[in-house]
Amino acid sequence: MELVTGRLEILKEEDKKDLDIARISVDENGENKRKLYIESYGCQMNFADSEIVASILRENGFATTSKIEEAELILLNTCAIRENAEQKVRNRLQHLVPMKKKQNNVKIGVLGCMAERLKTKFLEEEKIVDMVVGPDAYRDLPNLINEVEDGHKAVNVFLSREETYADITPIRLDSNGVTAFISIMRGCDNMCSFCVVPFTRGRERSRDPFSIVKEARELFEQGYREVTLLGQNVDSYKWKGTDENQTENTTTFANLLEMVALVHPDLRVRFSTSHPKDITDEVLYTMKNYGNICKYIHLPAQSGSSRILELMNRTYDREWYMGKIDRIREILGVECGISQDMITGFCTETEEDHLETLSLMDYVKYDYGYMFAYSERPNTPAAKKLVDDIPAEVKNRRLTEVINKQQQHSLERNQMAIGKVHRVLVEGFSKRSAEHLCGRNDQNKMIVFPKENFKKGDYVNVLVTECTAATLIGKAVEDVLA
Repeated sequence: MELVTGRLEILKEEDKKDLDIARISVDENGENKRKLYIESYGCQMNFADSEIVASILRENGFATTSKIEEAELILLNTCAIRENAEQKVRNRLQHLVPMKKKQNNVKIGVLGCMAERLKTKFLEEEKIVDMVVGPDAYRDLPNLINEVEDGHKAVNVFLSREETYADITPIRLDSNGVTAFISIMRGCDNMCSFCVVPFTRGRERSRDPFSIVKEARELFEQGYREVTLLGQNVDSYKWKGTDENQTENTTTFANLLEMVALVHPDLRVRFSTSHPKDITDEVLYTMKNYGNICKYIHLPAQSGSSRILELMNRTYDREWYMGKIDRIREILGVECGISQDMITGFCTETEEDHLETLSLMDYVKYDYGYMFAYSERPNTPAAKKLVDDIPAEVKNRRLTEVINKQQQHSLERNQMAIGKVHRVLVEGFSKRSAEHLCGRNDQNKMIVFPKENFKKGDYVNVLVTECTAATLIGKAVEDVLA
């Protein structure tokens, strides 16, 4: 089943698949355990949350399955970032109606941002749903399941100021065994006028750094070789507390990056997402100082127009953003990968505003991007105070122009890699051929090369010989990195 998440990544088909198709739970060995099936939609945070849910329910007698027909409990972990995303979930629920009628012992729950946004209204609108559970209420799932099995509907959409699930070891679902997500914080304090996240995930709170480092170390010991530190705005990570020596201190995101990088030189570290107003020189210099921190930053711009950025409440203007790009290039070099989010057709956007977005893209030359036409979300500041007044055909025409511009820049940036040797972490076979392997370089670009005797989890030096706008193609070499 396809699910449009509200973001279109135009460069990597394998990544577009991750965004557009629900991830499902894997088959666990669990004799005499009840079967749990999870579909996860939307962002990486949702995928990480589903791993937490699986862990909580494993302790309560469940084992995950990839076969929905085997399940006693079906959970849909949802996205609310766009209307289209929510409609896909509703369509999916309709497909489950025949199954529910045939097997009335099957229970269905809706988790995540859509559950948090609609609350009890969801139960009224979707009779097939037995329980509705928000992102901060997953510890309560065993109680909610008991309520449902007693014949009641169940809801918990309480938003917490403290919950980080720091003590729960996630069960890695749909994992390649090489790369993993680590959630370092939850919620968001940035009230961007177009965004529903602060209302569905609550206020920012940071997880303690020691549990994060412990999780990274355990993943490395299990054979994982790359972790991505996740948060709605990782650069605002801040933890105040007592360290192992009982000393009061504050851990910033730059401090945390260093702590995770020190777990092992062969553990790659990535992070997502950065807010332009919060990423600091300290973070950039930490990235520069550690070879295993990948030189790649996802830095959402959303628009190239200062007027539109103000309406979006992004708290920076065009010139400020360009200055941040300049600083990244000064400290990390022109090779550092940078990607973007762009919204076309935001309220009152003029053709001049749109041209400023295109010119910002020309200035930065992003490696790739996530782009979509503006979709008004209920109860956001924009929905309350602004008018969604740009016709759909204008939004889509502008979106096409942004996508075409990004295609051009992506090809240019990929061509810069030709003739250079890149260190690639093998993630598995190429999707087109079992004779080729694929993996990402430091800049988060997928590279495909003949498999020879290499295997998943290996680091391989690959000389890039050709490219498309989506993929780098090369061959393994013994030479040191260029």
